[in-house]
Amino acid sequence: MLHNLGDRFWIKNAHIPFCLLENISIEPQTREQLCHVDLEINQNKIINIIPHTSKLPEYPYIDVKKGIIFPCFLDSHTHLDKGHIWERSPNLSGTFKEALNTVKKDAQNNWKSDDIHRRMEFGLQCSYAQGTIAIRTHLDAFGEQAKMSFDIFKQLKDKWQNKLTLQAVSLVSLDYFLSQEGEKLADLVAEYGQILGGVAYMNPEIDQQLDRVFILAKERDLDLDFHADETKDSDSICLKKIAQTAIKHQFENKIACGHCCSLAQQSEQLVQETIKLVKEANINVISLPLCNLYLQDRTPKQTPKWRGVTDVHALKKQGIPVIFASDNCRDPFYGFGNHDGLEILKESVRICHLDTPYDNWVTAVNKIPAQLMKLPNLGIIGIGVNADLVIFKARYFSELFARPQSDRQVMRQGKLIDTTLPDYSQLDELIFPYQR
Repeated sequence: MLHNLGDRFWIKNAHIPFCLLENISIEPQTREQLCHVDLEINQNKIINIIPHTSKLPEYPYIDVKKGIIFPCFLDSHTHLDKGHIWERSPNLSGTFKEALNTVKKDAQNNWKSDDIHRRMEFGLQCSYAQGTIAIRTHLDAFGEQAKMSFDIFKQLKDKWQNKLTLQAVSLVSLDYFLSQEGEKLADLVAEYGQILGGVAYMNPEIDQQLDRVFILAKERDLDLDFHADETKDSDSICLKKIAQTAIKHQFENKIACGHCCSLAQQSEQLVQETIKLVKEANINVISLPLCNLYLQDRTPKQTPKWRGVTDVHALKKQGIPVIFASDNCRDPFYGFGNHDGLEILKESVRICHLDTPYDNWVTAVNKIPAQLMKLPNLGIIGIGVNADLVIFKARYFSELFARPQSDRQVMRQGKLIDTTLPDYSQLDELIFPYQR
């Protein structure tokens, strides 16, 4: 176990991925592009990064024995308002349709202010303890639910501001924005200074819906964040239409598109056409491998034939920013999950074949989402940056991804934090009210 050593100290003998070192000219020492370095910390910030030396410094130091160090994680696509309802509202078929219906019923029966607040905060506690520093959550936002959920979000954002940076995205189907209520929602999102978003699905009015969303966002100077093509249907081309609409409106703010599963089922010609437009429109693609592996190609008592994820390799090859995020957690859309940035990366590596070589895929859970979320000083390790670090005993990627790394240590502003996860029993009175 490491210990806090005061304001000025060294972290010695560390392995850091070259792609995460910002403006540091140190050569990698391993085939996995890991740099063997020492870091000097003073007054909460990294003030020096040098090639590892056996020379002992004049200040106290920690020897991490070639352990890998990451900057803290950024989780850019979550659903904290749905989280941790599995036990009271399970999805027993595991299908997308039942997930939608089960969540809708749970919201009607249980989504009061205290219920949402406590479950969202439980998710934040899990994220913080495991090394996450910023989270973007989608919030169901039809009707009166919008004001309630954004109010709760604001309370948690203020309460956790010294630990986590929180962002919120409205979540409705895009047809909602053709109504007066949809315009009111856009005003509400602008009032809270957050991101306008919704679910894009193929329908006769999709072009009209997208036009309206982009107009509302431009009028209010808002970023956009879509759920798109969360389906195996190769005829679902919402990602392509979003890109075309962004180009048409000369949209300059940030755009994210999550899921984009159907891209992996389409012809090579359509994929290349879509990617060309996505690049021109400056869209970030967020892949959610855990949830998509769980829901896509799901037929009860049949073996799935594909992994559900978008074509991340083709996207990255053409310079599209690709991000991995956690999505749902212990709710009808995904019965598992633990708000853990390392789990997201590890399972993405396995599901999407991101090894041999690892290249700079590790940036998809820190540096790249930081750029999307307009948090440029997060997700990197560099001189002058806060010492917000996740320290693992694992020395190489094969070791890092082989075990859960439950013994990781998390440093925030140069101080080690308590990494104890909250106990599930904290939610018992919400999940099992009949036992009271």
